[in-house]
Amino acid sequence: MKFSYYPGCTLKTKGKDLDTYARASAEALGVELAELPEWQCCGAVYPMAKDEIATKLSAVRALANARDLDTELVTLCSACHNVIKQVNNDMKTDADIVLRVNNYLKLDTPYNGETNVLHFLEVLRDRVGFDELKKKVVNPLTGRKIAAYYGCLLLRPSKVMAMDDPENPTILEDFIRAIGAEPVIYAMRNECCGGYVTIENPGEAKRRSNAVLDNAASKGADTVVTACPLCLYNLKKNGGHDDLPVVYFTELLAEALGVK
Repeated sequence: MKFSYYPGCTLKTKGKDLDTYARASAEALGVELAELPEWQCCGAVYPMAKDEIATKLSAVRALANARDLDTELVTLCSACHNVIKQVNNDMKTDADIVLRVNNYLKLDTPYNGETNVLHFLEVLRDRVGFDELKKKVVNPLTGRKIAAYYGCLLLRPSKVMAMDDPENPTILEDFIRAIGAEPVIYAMRNECCGGYVTIENPGEAKRRSNAVLDNAASKGADTVVTACPLCLYNLKKNGGHDDLPVVYFTELLAEALGVK
């Protein structure tokens, strides 16, 4: 089972654990994540302006490369996934953007949204299967109470991301069950942590992060997991809960598979 893989900038620097544990886990599951030979920063934030083309080009290049390799494109970082999938939707649905992007890039074969974009969680759920994942677990995390933190970017806009129910998601909780732990359900699991206002309004970022971790802790969580490097940074820096570890979901996956 082979996929093209777009790691993104943060997974080469501050978010190395998200990448390293995913690669080790994928190998243990018989999944090949073949890093694209050439990729650029996705831009980190999806450009909302209709006339904004330049900041979408790097995402299109990655999508076109995966298309040319005849593979689906897998991402890990929530921000990268959000940007690439929304740009891909533009290339499927907006004729003006398609025309302007292809006129600029001058690809051998124009790109029209042919690539299917998957988050690694979707690979685990829809390609490997959580039942199959359970069979591969050698170190079940029995007794652990783990709170899934989705944040904003994995689930919204829901019609484009189409990963899960944006108000009542289950993919991370089902993942937690598959590795032998108990998922903790709490109200703030898909609310914003304030990551995008950390510099401009650190007080608000701290308030939001504290609210997330306070809520998870009140429901008995001993660990919080996320797929977003910005969320992890913000929750750890501003969350005020040194007794409640925040880790990438891939770290727990690697632990359960015995490859950490």
